[in-house]
This record gives sequence, structure tokens and C-alpha cells, in this order.
Amino acid sequence: MDIAGASAIVTGGASGLGFATARVLAGRGARVVIVDLPTSPGAERAAELDGVFAPADVTEPDQVAAAVAAAGAQAPLRVVVNCAGIAPPAKVLDRAGAPTDLAHFEQVIRINLVGTYNVIAHASAAMARTEPTAGGDRGVIVNTASVAAFDGQIGQPAYSASKGGVHAMTLPIARELARYGIRVCTIAPGIMETPMLAGLPDAAQASLGQQVPYPARLGRPDEYAGLALHIIENGYLNGETIRLDGAIRMAPK
Repeated sequence: MDIAGASAIVTGGASGLGFATARVLAGRGARVVIVDLPTSPGAERAAELDGVFAPADVTEPDQVAAAVAAAGAQAPLRVVVNCAGIAPPAKVLDRAGAPTDLAHFEQVIRINLVGTYNVIAHASAAMARTEPTAGGDRGVIVNTASVAAFDGQIGQPAYSASKGGVHAMTLPIARELARYGIRVCTIAPGIMETPMLAGLPDAAQASLGQQVPYPARLGRPDEYAGLALHIIENGYLNGETIRLDGAIRMAPK
């Protein structure tokens, strides 16, 4: 699908995978709308791309609806890339053998899974009302899962569950939205160079990279963005989760 002149929402677009994707989409001529928290550098990032910043918490329906409306005011909404998420570790039992606070599990699920669903719901409603392209397309939605959806490690029950949910809902949503000409795919990244990992010492980052079969390094945000763009432009990709991980299969810990 040609996205030049169309509107594209990128959640979590102020940094990491999201900003790399926003930059690539802007380079293809899309009118990019960065959706991120009000405390993020979203306004500065959007200005770099001649785009729009729509501050929003992805778990809040009214805020997401406002972001979708802001995108539609720029141009027909054709693209959504969901990158917003968190990954705080926590085991089921703490050091004393007691259950960890349930609020932690609920927060991760709410942001990573419920937030992704919330954006899909509001964005797809707007896409379904747009005029289709000459090829019958109305839009493409790209979600972000993780290899943790399949190879979750100790300390990742909440994160793995949230990302497993993103993977699991990809196909049923793609099947439902097919009638509107909207495709839905998911990327499951491995160990990527994100702001979260950037704070680790160089030796620690190198050690993580060496766990990857080939290439033995961390994945780059531009590689995620390149795959997202390919999904958007390849009209036959639909209902699929694609691993982007250098063939890594995570160890238990």
C-alpha cells in the first residue's frame, strides 16, 4: 500500500522502536502522528518529522479516540503501528516465597495488551469509514509482541502473558477486519537496542548480543522499522506474527 499522503499513528513513537518506525514512515511521505505519554519527548520528536504529537495513555479510550481524531484531521488514517509497552520483571513469588503484588501483573497486561487492543479498536473504526484505495485497501495495523510470547523467561510471566495475548489476537482481528480491507500483523522482536537496554553497561549489552545465533548482536530499531514498512507495503501479509530475533530462543533465565 502506498502511504504517501496518508496519516500514520505510531504509539510509543517518542523513542526506541516507535521513533525509528515513525521516521521511516515520514520518509515515505506519511503524515506521522506520534502517540506517547505527555511526559515523553513526543512533541520534539514529532517536530523533527514535521508530524503531530498526540499525547495519550493507550489504556484510556477517550485519549486514544482523540489521538485517532487528530490523525484523521491530517489525512485519511491508513497505518497504525503499536509500539507502546513496558517490561518490568517480577516473579510469581518474592524472595520470601510470598505472592508478588497482583497490581504489577495487572499493570503490564493493561498497558501491553489492553492498550494495544484499545488502539486497534478506535483506529480500525476510523479506517473502516475511509474510502478504500484503488486496490481496495483501507489500512494496515502492525502490533508489537516479543519472543517472550513464545520463550518467556523466569521473571517474565506478566510480560510473556501480555505479548502472548498480542500474538493470539492477531489472527482473529485480521479475520474480522478483512471485510473492511484492513490488514493486521504482529512483529515479535528479540533482544533489541531500546532505551531500556541502552542503560546497561557496554559489556552487558555485548553479552546479550552474543546469545543471538546470527548475527550475534542486539537488533537495531531501524531493522524493526524496516520490517514494519515491509508489512505495510506487502499487500499479501496478513494475520501473521513474524519473529525478528536472529534465531534466538531464550533460555529459562
